[in-house]
Amino acid sequence: MSRWQELTGGTSGTDYAARFAALARSGKDVHGEARFCAALVPAGARVLDAGCGTGRVMIRLAELGYDCVGVDLDASMLAVARRQAPELPWLQADLATFEPGPLGITADFDLVVAAGNIFPLLAAGTEAAVVGRLAAALRPGGLLVAGFGLDQAHLPVPPGITLPEYDDCCAAAGLTLVDRFATWDADPYDDGGYAVSVHRR
Repeated sequence: MSRWQELTGGTSGTDYAARFAALARSGKDVHGEARFCAALVPAGARVLDAGCGTGRVMIRLAELGYDCVGVDLDASMLAVARRQAPELPWLQADLATFEPGPLGITADFDLVVAAGNIFPLLAAGTEAAVVGRLAAALRPGGLLVAGFGLDQAHLPVPPGITLPEYDDCCAAAGLTLVDRFATWDADPYDDGGYAVSVHRR
């Protein structure tokens, strides 16, 4: 069982979406991840939203002209995503065993994004497998972007993976670190408790 399932019981989709809707109504910018991704690849590029949740990032990217596919294991989150954007492809799958082909998806994405603390919330011990699956979904030269917390202040669970461990997983999957930031607004990384990492296949 993933740390996310342990934390939420797989029933938090509606509450999760409501929280971000309230933030948006209050005037808070909730599209930093999509804006970050849009700066890396041109409109029309193929984007896989890994751990897409309720679809906040992917729906925005689709609005900006990207060819998007979302995958998540949490049915309650996907139910919200499908209600909000029924025209987009939302797939239910475990990222540790994810294979695009059998799901009818071609594995040649220009960018894979894993926002929302995906890696610290995986089942313990599956991090390398997930990186490997996501790397395999990229075309040569494609980018894997992952943003996640590294300490208790930035996570709803105890920290599950360090940056050196994540980089080792990426290297083992044939990925090379391109850049690292402290926020989705591309602030320089300062050894703090949150990192956004960009790796290239």
